[in-house]
Amino acid sequence: MTNACGVDFGTSNSTFGWHRPGQSPLLQLEDGKVTLPSVVFFNADEEQVYYGRAALSNYLEGYEGRLMRSLKSLLGTSLIDDQTEVMGTVLPFRMLLTQFIGELKRRAEAAAGREFTNAVLGRPVHFVDGDEEADTLAEDTLYEIAQSVGFREIEFQYEPIAAAFDYESQLEREELVLIADIGGGTSDFSLVRLSPQRAKQADRRSDILASGGIHIGGTDFDKYLSLDSIMPLLGLGSRLASGTEVPSSYYFNLATWHTINLAYTQKTWLQIKDIYRDAREKEKLDRLLNVIEQRAGHWLALKAEEGKIALSSQRQTELRLDRLQPAEMLLLERDGFEQAIGKLVESIETTVTRLLADAGIAAQDVDTVVFTGGSSGVHLLRERIAALLPEARRVEGDLFGSIGAGLALDAARKFG
Repeated sequence: MTNACGVDFGTSNSTFGWHRPGQSPLLQLEDGKVTLPSVVFFNADEEQVYYGRAALSNYLEGYEGRLMRSLKSLLGTSLIDDQTEVMGTVLPFRMLLTQFIGELKRRAEAAAGREFTNAVLGRPVHFVDGDEEADTLAEDTLYEIAQSVGFREIEFQYEPIAAAFDYESQLEREELVLIADIGGGTSDFSLVRLSPQRAKQADRRSDILASGGIHIGGTDFDKYLSLDSIMPLLGLGSRLASGTEVPSSYYFNLATWHTINLAYTQKTWLQIKDIYRDAREKEKLDRLLNVIEQRAGHWLALKAEEGKIALSSQRQTELRLDRLQPAEMLLLERDGFEQAIGKLVESIETTVTRLLADAGIAAQDVDTVVFTGGSSGVHLLRERIAALLPEARRVEGDLFGSIGAGLALDAARKFG
């Protein structure tokens, strides 16, 4: 068995793969589960750091502290070189990512009973859309972080290609496959020729006909569901005495995972208190101020995610928003959600159409579309992608594990 591993550091969840013939490649990372939510909670009451489900549990139980999620979204942005205050200490965001990836490695090594020194890390096709320099910087940053936690030999693989390798391990004949990987932060696609015979080749570059992606994913769907259905309860779209709308920036920060903490600053509090005096619907601004005072923005974002997941399989669902003052039972309908994310889905459709054109492949020539990634269950998105390839059969991969499994397989091939 190899000491090489595959690391899928995801926006919402992370996995760690180790190729072992005849065994599942995914290592258990928390409570017998192979996924570790990409979340860190700095518990100020206990002066302790928690990760994954334990982090979310601590936060939801009401401990004083700081929750950080969607850490991957920092890569390729100017925020990666910024810092924040945690439990009275200044913490660079780069160090925050290092702590999480180091914890991911530590847990995997404990589960495997061995050290991992070589790794293939998954990466989106584009960390940053339309900015090659920022994209290169994002990969370089991740490389440096991986080195700092103890990996010596490091390579990268596109996440949809890794998912393709995992799917290929199940094939008995050749297929032309579109991998649709809809993750928390990006939607990535690869068009690949796969077969048991091709799997034996060390160099697969000629089998990859095209890859593309866009920086839209599950957290964006959460965001726009929140802005459409939840934030109006807190005053989004309401008006001041002058007739102008209450500034939307506060709501956008609260609805976006990696900017929620910006809503908790003293400057923001004073600005909203100033706006409050001229608000026509003060009861809604009272709710907004209460959410900020409770630091309940992350709870609100989790409720939006809960609604998105429910609407993937149901036409409507109810969200119990019991931490709002007063509490609210909010009815969400799939039609409204799909309208809210319509423009995002159109951009993803355009990405797939461009991918097929770049590869010179007609839609009817694609045999299979494989859906993976935690957000690939969004009904509208799945239906639109399937409609672009009407003759292709639909296959659902392991939504949270196929990339990690494929990276482990790729690592075994590359490092032996």
